[in-house]
Amino acid sequence: MSQPQEPFARIEAAVPLRPEFRFTRPVDWSIAQGESWAVVGPNGAGKSLLTGLLTRRVPLRSGIINIYHPEGTAAIRSLSFHDIHPPSELRNMYYQQRWNATETDASPRVEEVFPQLCQGESFGREGFEIGHLAGRRAISLSSGELRKLLVARALCGDPRMLILDNPFIGLDAPSRAVLDRMLRSLCEKGLLQCILVVSDPADIPEWIDRVLPLCAMEVLPPMSREDFQHDSRLKARLFGEDAPEEFDFPAAIHPPASFSIAVQMNRVNVSYQGLPILRDVDWTVRRGEKWALVGANGSGKSTLLSLICGDNPQAYANDIVLFDRRRGTGESIWDIKKRIGYVSPEMHTYYLEPIPCEEVVASGFFDSVGLYRRCTPEQTAAAREWLRLFAAEGLAGKPFTQISYGQQRLVLLARAFVKDPDLLVLDEPFHGLDAGKKRLCGAIVEALARQRDKTLLFVSHYRDEIPPCAEHEKILPAPTTR
Repeated sequence: MSQPQEPFARIEAAVPLRPEFRFTRPVDWSIAQGESWAVVGPNGAGKSLLTGLLTRRVPLRSGIINIYHPEGTAAIRSLSFHDIHPPSELRNMYYQQRWNATETDASPRVEEVFPQLCQGESFGREGFEIGHLAGRRAISLSSGELRKLLVARALCGDPRMLILDNPFIGLDAPSRAVLDRMLRSLCEKGLLQCILVVSDPADIPEWIDRVLPLCAMEVLPPMSREDFQHDSRLKARLFGEDAPEEFDFPAAIHPPASFSIAVQMNRVNVSYQGLPILRDVDWTVRRGEKWALVGANGSGKSTLLSLICGDNPQAYANDIVLFDRRRGTGESIWDIKKRIGYVSPEMHTYYLEPIPCEEVVASGFFDSVGLYRRCTPEQTAAAREWLRLFAAEGLAGKPFTQISYGQQRLVLLARAFVKDPDLLVLDEPFHGLDAGKKRLCGAIVEALARQRDKTLLFVSHYRDEIPPCAEHEKILPAPTTR
């Protein structure tokens, strides 16, 4: 792009109002007209706080923020991770309600929640293919489908600047390519400039002009994209070294259960409002097997997992065996859940409890959202040890809702592991994690799955995130678009 001209925005000597959210020193940042930036750093470095200053979501104690555009901050549109939580129309609903067709009959449709997207061609002409979602119940959307709609809504009204927090996660490969192509085109035509908040250098597109690194609540000097990508020392500072080769896992509190078949599905079918989600699915997962479950956004991966984890009542209308026992023969959902460690974007979306992170981890013993029972000393010790293994021990006493999205995901991963479950169901487990934490968590998954002969179901849209131990693969076909 051309040399920077007039400034678009400038932050000078900014200090946030709340002391717990302050940087190590006052923030200075100048953004020129036409420049697109990547704000990059590890989880908890202050990236979202910095962009919150720019949009004035974060109040100032001192300093100046100038937006040199006639519309001021109205010219800036922002989509952060916390905006991926349910739109306000859905906030009174609960996670399992998605799977209960009779209850979702009263929930709003996509055209009601996102009316501006259902007028004319909107975003669909760019190749994102969201027009077919208009008549769907909004609560039935997969996390990837919801992500597409929220990005589309952020672009409505032609903002001059768009801030996107980790824009590509949760999207399948074709959708990531579409979004990258679209943003690049808009920026190169001078119709938009972007600030992408990323936790992995691999997610910085080639069309980005400038990079602003952050580390431990310190804003480092800005640099070109090329200089940043070639600065191995800086990236090592931001994202750490390789994960350890061995882990000292906590001792199991309960002995492993005895079973031969973890999951068996015979011609399973699931539909909502007449729309088939799963069609004639056959799948057998034996004890100790490691599987990758893959498929496009909306292909039914989360629906399939909801049948396994006891959340979907349509399991009773299908031929499904879990842990050697056919569903509907007297077992409760708690009998199922006690054997499963689970994390997913959808579960994360509805885990909004402002309780200490140590209690969030401990809630995994009881499969509850929040902690309503007293833990034994052994359970408390295990929760703390799993936080330590995930390099998150410093979060133990912090309220879950006041830490970054990536830090929340670490805590929820520890929650999935804490009871040493027989079956690990990890649905996009590395969402929002920085590059170093991805390496650490990948090593933990691999080591635990092999060391304790766990059964593993792993979902990811990124092939390089799938652990080497996952030697089996289940592919779901692309969704219908009628």
